[in-house]
Amino acid sequence: MPLPPAQRASGPAIGYGEVSLVSAAPAMLADFIPALPVLATFVTASLVLALTPGPDMTLFLSKTIAQSKLAGLASIAGASMGLVIHSILVAAGLSVLLAASVVAFTVLKVVGALYLVYLAIDALRHGSSLNLDRKLPPEPLRIVFLKGMLIDLLNPKVIIFFVTFLPQFVSPHDPHAAKKMLFLGLVYAVINVPICSPLILFADRIAALLKRSPKATRAVDYLFATVLGGFAVKLVLTQTK
Repeated sequence: MPLPPAQRASGPAIGYGEVSLVSAAPAMLADFIPALPVLATFVTASLVLALTPGPDMTLFLSKTIAQSKLAGLASIAGASMGLVIHSILVAAGLSVLLAASVVAFTVLKVVGALYLVYLAIDALRHGSSLNLDRKLPPEPLRIVFLKGMLIDLLNPKVIIFFVTFLPQFVSPHDPHAAKKMLFLGLVYAVINVPICSPLILFADRIAALLKRSPKATRAVDYLFATVLGGFAVKLVLTQTK
């Protein structure tokens, strides 16, 4: 006697509880992930920021040239951990501000956009800082990792930047704004790894290029100022309408 179709089906049956969990997964992800155009804009800005020379990039390249590629990668890992910690702290702090006052959060967004304009102008006026030290003493990798983490974690400019940059990509009326800021902060930390790792592999060539042609660094400055400045002006106009 042939079996009923339900009994002939292969594989274990899925219970109602499992179905509800599966169907709830996309909704849970939607709480964290911004709309695609917003995410694309954030990734574009983050790529430019990751390529802009600063104290962390100086440490990556200096440790690579003076010690080893492994030391350079350890400093990148430490800096990425610092960015992850920043993301968690900033998302938590701004969620408290948003819960306390939507107006205060909106004011922070306007001030943050103006700060981004300042950063763009400052990049054109003074340029990026990348002074490599070829005589750094060798250190254990755990110390290199810790230095990489602290150079981002204790940098006031990084703190101010995170506080002003992340809110630009969420709405103060979004009930999941804190989750989205956390997600974006983690995305920024992840983006830094594939961008900075090739710099480690070609550290000597990059150092020689920058020494031979300062115009290469200025090109990055202009790219940074153009993308970030244009983006910030758009935000200011949007917020003040």
